[in-house]
Amino acid sequence: MTTVLQLSDPHFGTERRLAMDALQTFCAALRPDLLLVTGDITQRARTAEFDAARAFLDRLAVPERLVLPGNHDIPLFDLVERALHPYRRYARAFGAALEGEYERDDLLVLSVNTTRRWRHRHGEVSPAQVERVAQRLARARSGQLRLVAVHQPVAVTEDGDVENLLRGHPLAVQRWAQAGADAVVGGHIHLPYVLPLPGLARTLWAVQAGTALSHRLRGGISNSVNVIHAGPGARVERWDLDDASQSFRRVASTLLTAG
Repeated sequence: MTTVLQLSDPHFGTERRLAMDALQTFCAALRPDLLLVTGDITQRARTAEFDAARAFLDRLAVPERLVLPGNHDIPLFDLVERALHPYRRYARAFGAALEGEYERDDLLVLSVNTTRRWRHRHGEVSPAQVERVAQRLARARSGQLRLVAVHQPVAVTEDGDVENLLRGHPLAVQRWAQAGADAVVGGHIHLPYVLPLPGLARTLWAVQAGTALSHRLRGGISNSVNVIHAGPGARVERWDLDDASQSFRRVASTLLTAG
């Protein structure tokens, strides 16, 4: 059984030491196979913030990782850097690749860069990205849990978050479900939830993570991460930080049933 630890929106520059220490302890006990970071690694895309993020992720010592940029990982106030080299600071810390994949016998994860340098916070997935991912999903092996990782959500639970929906998501979720995806994994809005998307050819789950480390909390929820287990009984677990015990506690578990 392959285990994925999903972190999202740590926003280095606003991180909580309590959350960092608790997450390091949790990760050492969990021993995941893959660390999946779904964007907004930094608060203002500063070099020092990327350096701190890289150092912390290195300390987690997970054998493999996929790291996606978020809208906060493109410089906001340095307009020249944003226009000409939007990902240079990100690439210095995490490599030039903005998209990637991870594959095991029971798992396939495809990451999609949904940030755009001309957008302040809204994300976008292009028809070309949708089709590239769909064609790769169609080549997945039998028995693999198939995940697509993005930054912005493809489904929301609150009216105020509708504006945060990923641009192009209606086409994406239809095409990816048709191609065999089981879940679209994201972050951006600092609210954790798991829900099935309606009106599709097969069950496709929206899996959202809260903020792993930042003090920019929402909805009365503390820092939160997801643990995804592939293989028989594939499921996603939500783990929230309990400030009193200074540890992460499991608060929900959802079976990722195939459609």
